[in-house]
Amino acid sequence: MSLPSDNLTVIGANWCPDCRRTKAFLADQRIAYDWIDLDADPQATALVEELNGGARIIPTVIFPDGTHLAEPGNDEIADKLGLSRVAAGARYDLIVVGGGPTGLTAAIYAARENYSVLVIEKSALGGQAGVTERLDNYPGFPDGVAGHELADRFTRQAQRYGVEMLQAVAVETIGRDEEELVVRTSTEHTYRARAVLIATGSTYRRTGADGEAALIGAGIHFCATCDGPFYRDVDEVVVIGGGNSGLEEGLFLTQFARHVTVLEHSSRLAGSRLLQDKVLAHPRMSVRYSTAVRAFVADDNGKLASLELENFDTGEVSEHATSGAFVFIGLDPNSGFVAAEVDRDERGFIQSDHQFRTSVPGLFVAGDVRGGSTKQLASAVGEGAAVAIQIRYHLDAPSVAPR
Repeated sequence: MSLPSDNLTVIGANWCPDCRRTKAFLADQRIAYDWIDLDADPQATALVEELNGGARIIPTVIFPDGTHLAEPGNDEIADKLGLSRVAAGARYDLIVVGGGPTGLTAAIYAARENYSVLVIEKSALGGQAGVTERLDNYPGFPDGVAGHELADRFTRQAQRYGVEMLQAVAVETIGRDEEELVVRTSTEHTYRARAVLIATGSTYRRTGADGEAALIGAGIHFCATCDGPFYRDVDEVVVIGGGNSGLEEGLFLTQFARHVTVLEHSSRLAGSRLLQDKVLAHPRMSVRYSTAVRAFVADDNGKLASLELENFDTGEVSEHATSGAFVFIGLDPNSGFVAAEVDRDERGFIQSDHQFRTSVPGLFVAGDVRGGSTKQLASAVGEGAAVAIQIRYHLDAPSVAPR
């Protein structure tokens, strides 16, 4: 069979957990790929067997140069794509954990002050901004800007000032050794710094409804920009959550699906008035209020077929047929790797004082992972600049040994 384009190609099946993991990793890295479903394309099975010596191994990832990897881990894909995963040095003035707008802004400010800076990002540089279809409220772009374009601009500016950046590398622990903080990564490397900034952002929350975990990537998604194109010309997709993110992503999905239904837990939408007006006026969008998902129901092929819904006002339980469900019901902080000694609020967001200092000397926090942050791109950038100034004061203080 001929491959669909010169993009990287992933051959697998929607019921395959490793295939879903691979697709999510590529989407996180903003790497274009073509998906071939074995169940829908019998010729793909023959190609998989040909590439793997007769074995049916999925996912099989085929690269533009003709080489392939069979059932690869994320680290193997990252290495094959040439993503930087090992830093050049062992000690830095500042290590930034998280390569979103907050972390990159702080890194740019610090590097301009001639500090050595390392950014460690477990996914793709640019954070959530990089997978947002379009940003219309970021200052300086009167016509809006694509999320990936803005993320690339942040990254190029950091590179210009000599910021070292690692991708597809998770931080596993942050400890303290006398005057230095010690960062250990998933690649089993250790880096030291006089200051560390946690700017790891937050993650979209799951519903917890029956069947959700088994159908993630097989009908349930958390990024319309990443997975919306898979639903071109389907009759119905559902967006769960009526906040800004849900309404924005719902409008985006109308480019692909014939109809989009927004499910809102409360009796009214929580998004901005502008977005509400757009959604309510859209001829191919509907809103169901006071409604929650009780279960995600799969078909015989292990793909999402329908939702079991409950209306809180009437108590009615109904079935809603849909090919895809996109979940946008809030955020949880990406703070699980942070030691228990670091103060958090009741939701797990990291606490700081007005100078962005945590309860551990030399450890700072800013952006969406910080308790009390506003979860907006403009404020994330602002916090990145503000925390960089406080880090400068810390690095220049007499109690911190000179470089």
